[in-house]
Amino acid sequence: MIGQLRSVVIDCPEPRALATFYAELLGLPVDDRKVDDEDSWVVLGGEPGQHPRLAFQKAVNLREPRWPDPNRPQQFHLDVTVDDVEAAEARALALGATRLPGSGEGFRVYADPVGHPFCLCWDD
Repeated sequence: MIGQLRSVVIDCPEPRALATFYAELLGLPVDDRKVDDEDSWVVLGGEPGQHPRLAFQKAVNLREPRWPDPNRPQQFHLDVTVDDVEAAEARALALGATRLPGSGEGFRVYADPVGHPFCLCWDD
């Protein structure tokens, strides 16, 4: 095992609105500590590894998915919590992942062998 599933992240035009929908649907609380000032990132559930977590990320000009239309595919990515990002990155790359542009405080972005994005995340 390289890491643990941290959250499933869903791209959407209005993260707070979609998070509210799923909070009611699934009975998961909004984690107000994980909501940014612009509501462009909203998390449902608890700390990583304690509860199922869904995160909602603002995607400007999003073309919403239309199942089963292959021209309008599903849109989400996985966040994977790791203890040592350098070791996890080396193992993920050896498995066929590709490092993508973009990173931030506590995460790096990759693509799986087919091109789906995922993030390796760590807590400082």
